[in-house]
Amino acid sequence: VQLQASGGGLVQPGGSLRLSCAASGFTLDDYVIGWFRQAPGKKREGVLCISGSDSTAYYAGSVKGRFNIFRDNAKNTVYLQMNSLKPEDTAVYFCAARSRYITVCSAYDSMYYYWGQGTQVTVSS
Repeated sequence: VQLQASGGGLVQPGGSLRLSCAASGFTLDDYVIGWFRQAPGKKREGVLCISGSDSTAYYAGSVKGRFNIFRDNAKNTVYLQMNSLKPEDTAVYFCAARSRYITVCSAYDSMYYYWGQGTQVTVSS
């Protein structure tokens, strides 16, 4: 069972990126998926989550209206669409999955069982 996060990079303020979280060894639509981020010198924080019923929970208030999370079940992938990026969005972004049969989101990284390796997002001019 593996998760692979990708899609990070360097983008100018106001730009967009789409991060991907691809799964191997299990079907992602059976799982709650969260995106977390960790900026230099800061704790890892929850950003967004998509539940078993595909409802979305925002945990970082600063991203509401700018970030969105959605699944593509055919590709076994969950995406984090990030628009209107700001320098303070700079961080390593991780995707994570809760244990199977848990259908609700959580903001706490300790509640997630499977983790991807992280992808760097840098927002700078």
